[in-house]
Amino acid sequence: MNPLHLQIIDRIDDIEPDRWNALVAKCGGSVLCQHAFLKAFEQSKSVCAETGWKPQHLLLWDAQGAAALDPATAVLAAAVPLYAKGHSYGEFVFDWAWADAYQRHGLQYYPKWLAAVPFTPVPGPRLLTTDTHRAAAAQALVHWAKESGLSSLHVLYTTEADTTALCAAGCLARTHTQFHWMNRGWADFEAFLASLTQSKRKKIRAERRKVKEAGVTTQVVTGSAITPAHWDIFYRCYANTYHQRGNAPYLTPAFFEAVAATLSNHCVIALASQGEQTIAASLLWLDTSDGQRRLYGRYWGALKHVDCLHFELAYYTPLEWALQHDIAVIEGGAQGEHKLARGFEPVQTRSAHWLAHPAFADAVERFLEQERTGVDHYMQGLQSPFKPEVGD
Repeated sequence: MNPLHLQIIDRIDDIEPDRWNALVAKCGGSVLCQHAFLKAFEQSKSVCAETGWKPQHLLLWDAQGAAALDPATAVLAAAVPLYAKGHSYGEFVFDWAWADAYQRHGLQYYPKWLAAVPFTPVPGPRLLTTDTHRAAAAQALVHWAKESGLSSLHVLYTTEADTTALCAAGCLARTHTQFHWMNRGWADFEAFLASLTQSKRKKIRAERRKVKEAGVTTQVVTGSAITPAHWDIFYRCYANTYHQRGNAPYLTPAFFEAVAATLSNHCVIALASQGEQTIAASLLWLDTSDGQRRLYGRYWGALKHVDCLHFELAYYTPLEWALQHDIAVIEGGAQGEHKLARGFEPVQTRSAHWLAHPAFADAVERFLEQERTGVDHYMQGLQSPFKPEVGD
C-alpha cells in the first residue's frame, strides 16, 4: 500500500468541495455529509472556536508513492468531519456524567474530540472513505486523538461498518434508540391510519381534530418555492421556541441563509397558519442516500401555543407529504418514545468512544456493557403501533 499521510485542516474550505464530495458519494451520497452543508455551519459562525466547536477536520491522503505529501498529485483516501469541543451541547449522545466524573477527580474532560455532523442526530458515515481505507481511517483518527493529549474521542451516529473499524482501532461501542417512520407502501394518510391499532388511530385523529378546530391550516413548501419570507418566519418561530425555554438558538440566521443559497432542493418547510397569520413552522432535510429518499425532521418552533400543533407540524403534515412524494423513511431525531404512538418504529443507532485515561476507560466500558443490555431490553419491551396483521 502507498504511504498514507494525515492532515488536519482548520476549516472545511481548506479542502476542495469536489474532493470531499467524491468521498461522500462513495459512502451513499447523503447531503448531510457534503461540503456545502458542513460549510454552512462554519460560514455562519454557528460552528467555530467561540461557540465551542473548533473545526479540525481530518484528511488522509494517498501520496501515490511519494515520501512527502503533495496535495496536487495525492489522492484523498479518507476524510472525517472533526471538531475540538469545549462542551457537550448539540450532540444528542450524552456524556455529561463522564465529564462530571472527570471533573470530580481533578481531571480535564474538555476540550474533547467529536467526529459528527453538528447538531444532527442522523446515522450515517463518519469515516468518509471506501472499504479499502476504512481501517486506516479509523486508526488514523484514534492515533490523532492519542497524540493530541485531549481526554477523549467521540464518533456519533456511526454506520455498522464504521463502528466495527473504530472498535478494532481501540474505541468502545455504544448503542442508542431512535424512532423512524418507515413507508410500507401506503397509498395515502388514511391507509397509513388504517394499519395502526384502534387506540393509536383514534389518538392521531383526535390530535389532528384539535388543530383543525383551532382554525389552523398547514402547507408544505420546498426547494425554490421557499421564499425569503418563508425563511424569515421559520427563523422567528425557531428562535422564539428556544427563547421561551431560556436558551439561545444554536444556529444563526446566516446558517439557514447559506443552506437556502446552496442546498435549497434539500429543504422542506411545513407552515401552520391561523387566518392570515403564520404561527408555527418546522424544517426537514430532504435527502437521497443509498438510493432511498429520506426526510430528517430537525427544527420546529411556534409563535403561539395551539394544543397538538407540534404533532401536526412535525409529524402528520410531513408524513402526508412523504406519502405523496415517495419518501422511504422519516427520521424524527434523537429519543422520543412518544413517536411510537404516531407510527414511528424503534431503530438502534450507534456511536464509538475512546478515552485516554485507562481507569476511566475501564469504568466506561463496564457502563456501556450494562447500557447495551438495557437498550436491548427497552427495545424488546416496546409494543408496535401497528395491527398484528401488518407484520414486520
